[in-house]
Amino acid sequence: MKIIIVGAGHSGGSLAEILAGEGNSITLVDENNEVLNEYAYRADLRTVCGKPSHPDILEQADAGDTDMLIALADDDETNIVACQIASTLFNVPKKIARLRDASYHRHPSLFRRDAIPIDLLLSPEQLVSQTIARLIQYPGALQVREFIDGRMLLVLLVARENCLLAGCQLHSLPEKMAGPGMRVAMVYRNNRIISLNGDTRIEAGDEVFFLAMKEQAHAARAALGYSEQSYRSVLIAGGGHIGMHLATLLKNKCQVKIIEPNLERAETLSRELDHALVLHGDATDEELIRQEGVDRTDVFCALTSDDEDNILSAMLAKHLGAHKVMSLISRPSYVELIEKSAIDVAISPQQDLISAILHHLRKADVVKAYSLRRGAAEAIEAIVHGNKSTSRVVDRTLAEIKLPEGARLSAVVRDGRALPIRDDTQIKSGDHVIIFVYDRRHIRKIEKLFQVSATFF
Repeated sequence: MKIIIVGAGHSGGSLAEILAGEGNSITLVDENNEVLNEYAYRADLRTVCGKPSHPDILEQADAGDTDMLIALADDDETNIVACQIASTLFNVPKKIARLRDASYHRHPSLFRRDAIPIDLLLSPEQLVSQTIARLIQYPGALQVREFIDGRMLLVLLVARENCLLAGCQLHSLPEKMAGPGMRVAMVYRNNRIISLNGDTRIEAGDEVFFLAMKEQAHAARAALGYSEQSYRSVLIAGGGHIGMHLATLLKNKCQVKIIEPNLERAETLSRELDHALVLHGDATDEELIRQEGVDRTDVFCALTSDDEDNILSAMLAKHLGAHKVMSLISRPSYVELIEKSAIDVAISPQQDLISAILHHLRKADVVKAYSLRRGAAEAIEAIVHGNKSTSRVVDRTLAEIKLPEGARLSAVVRDGRALPIRDDTQIKSGDHVIIFVYDRRHIRKIEKLFQVSATFF
């Protein structure tokens, strides 16, 4: 595909690198030539320096010969204008935009072809708060993703010493766990994805990506050594859009306190969040968070717009006895630095945003696509269509379906029920399949495999 990405910030740059690595023709547009040169050095992409809301700049980016424009500039209005120009002057078929201001999302009727022509509107604040809410629901998880309309979960857990599965080979897991819906989909060990087969053993310290039907998710946690119940008390540092949205999602589920340094914002939150206790203060103030019982808090979430403040307040909360600490980290380099520190979970808004975009770029009927381990792998949910004459997978057994090396079919769900992953399991039209791709260069082969073709024979 030919794609223009507006904005070379952390999200735009990371997405550009991922898509360029898959063989797409990527043009990255930004006003900062130094940043553009860095991405051009690291990835096979084209750059255009200039204001992306100017028609001449989009013309230089060949907008007239582009399949899609993805607007990820820091300024909402720049993204809106870039999409409007791309549609009106260059007839770009698909436009995706990140808009941070919640007021835009409250008026979806604005965004249609005869008004503001944006096909997909993204709110990073909503995406991040939903991610954190799922982590709170499943204690110990480092990542929780939803498939099959939320009926199947991908849960990332670190295998604990002496857990039920420690030392187990993958072919013996069905004996230890109930139901065909539970399956190890990927294992990350010593900073790399390991190749899986029936003889692969789970080791303590492994990052295990588990697929499980929602009702089995807690059993998967227990098998890897996690017995904690859902968290009940949450202390949020930062009452911005993310903190406010998270507090709303946790209503009637957790006791919520918010610490907000801006007095006016704190007063607004206090009026709008009748279920949460809002405090005016600084979350790096040791005396304040001691008084608010940080040592009795299940989860401390540092969600301000400043990475350094988030890291400091989260580390302080952990030092003072908070059971679990999570920190919002925008800079990818910081995520890698703190991964093994006192901070339990680093939340990357870029990964949530990129995952929200990916399935709109995939061919075949891909309904979900998640970037894993900062782009090292991808999990795809696709719906199978066609018949044996028009499809390469319908009415064929798993043994007959030849996935490229570096890809693994990890789940088949039919009518809401997970089927066993065996050589004789047959794929039918309407099935949902979940595939893990460890080598992203094969994404196009996966798409082609699951596309319907009238001329297959």
